[in-house]
Amino acid sequence: MQFAEILKSAESEGKEKHVPVIEVGKGRGPEGADIVHVVVGKETPHPNTVEHHIAWIELFGVKKDGQVIDLGRAGFAPSYTNPNVRFQVPVEQFKAFCALSYCNIHGVWQGTSEV
Repeated sequence: MQFAEILKSAESEGKEKHVPVIEVGKGRGPEGADIVHVVVGKETPHPNTVEHHIAWIELFGVKKDGQVIDLGRAGFAPSYTNPNVRFQVPVEQFKAFCALSYCNIHGVWQGTSEV
């Protein structure tokens, strides 16, 4: 089995929304810093209960030379936090971003954005 076989994308969505949505904001952070915002359930909120929740979001950046950089991970406590995170990233160094999210019931989901 390949890791790619377990990743789910927008084509697999049901009524709950799992795909991480990536928004790139150049100069929108403190002192003009670039911000990459990742949220699960932007249009339709994902359940946030102990029984069914997003446990983490991880962001990867693809540099212009193709090198993949793990930019960070945020973990979320069920029923207390929403799957919504901002990363301060030098956007001009990247050509794309890929985010993964993990739903404790429905598995690992991916979302991508080209810069």
